[in-house]
Amino acid sequence: MPKILIIEDEAAIRRVLVKILSEENESYQVEEAEDGLIGIEKIKNDDFDLILCDIKMPKMDGVEVLEATKKIKPEIPMVMISGHGDLDTAVNTMRMGAFDYISKPPDLNRLLNTVRNALDRKELVVENKLLKKKVSKNFEMIGESAAISHIKEIIEKVAQTDARVLITGPNGTGKELVAHWLHQKSERANGPMIEVNCAAIPSELIESELFGHVKGAFTSAVKDRAGKFEAANSGTIFLDEIGDMSLPAQAKVLRALQESRIQRVGSDKDIKVNVRVVAATNKDLKKEIAEGRFREDLYHRLAVILIQVPALNDRREDIPLLVNHFTEKIASEQGTAKKMFSDKAIKLLQDYDWTGNIRELRNVVERLIILGGTEVSEQDVKMFASK
Repeated sequence: MPKILIIEDEAAIRRVLVKILSEENESYQVEEAEDGLIGIEKIKNDDFDLILCDIKMPKMDGVEVLEATKKIKPEIPMVMISGHGDLDTAVNTMRMGAFDYISKPPDLNRLLNTVRNALDRKELVVENKLLKKKVSKNFEMIGESAAISHIKEIIEKVAQTDARVLITGPNGTGKELVAHWLHQKSERANGPMIEVNCAAIPSELIESELFGHVKGAFTSAVKDRAGKFEAANSGTIFLDEIGDMSLPAQAKVLRALQESRIQRVGSDKDIKVNVRVVAATNKDLKKEIAEGRFREDLYHRLAVILIQVPALNDRREDIPLLVNHFTEKIASEQGTAKKMFSDKAIKLLQDYDWTGNIRELRNVVERLIILGGTEVSEQDVKMFASK
């Protein structure tokens, strides 16, 4: 049931608006406030789907109510009620974030159309927020172990901030999943998520890859090219295996973090970027710092929030959930019926030494599904898991 708040100091206007809305739709729950201060208290203490607010009021005018509401509950659409002399102010409130305005005395059709449209918009905003909080199945973190639950708690706390995050852990543990969760649960979810595997790019090309270059900067630079930082503007850049980055590139990344500016290779022109940086590594960066291969100042810039992803051997209780997840995913990808794993087969998999972590488990599950029987048995695991 949509809840509507009318903030209006003239009792006659309030009565008219309540009557119009109640007759339009019996499901509308309409509340009243006789001035802005009372209205703000109601907004703080209750959830409304729409606010109709007069502009000229004693104690606290409509513009002040709009400003306060946008800080408290920005998702609520506000429709301003303007007298004949308030038209310029009403137009200005739309620039400030008001949904629309209606003039006194209210025209019935215009009022009802505006209310319907505003309520539809509120519904879409709420749906969009819920969708943002749901992470794509492709990047779902599976597990209920204490370690994974702790990681999920950290993500919930820091995703909505722009705090930089350093993710550590062995190869194959799913560090990139943590990065995607952070991005998709953040306010930057509608922006790009740009991944850079620092270990896969030759050291002489990493600066160009990250920051771009101008024509003629080096032999093969035949035209200007934007880098990954520019591509990630308004979104997130994920620097995977950052421990493999060269020291000169580290210096440029440090500057980008300090100043939110980058320079393309071969140019002295600054380009402003608005990027959240998430980094990951399987190396012990403190050891790399001690041996002169990683900058300590960059480490402290990156590790505002530190997330340690455990090896699979340290979270064996999650293996049944992971096996179930992979069997469903593989069945969906191959268009086949999902195969079941016997309890003894699962127990053997839990006892296995997973040096390749989740990546290895996924490969083994796929192998067992292809080569095993109609139900994957203990014997199937003994035959095929170690190959």
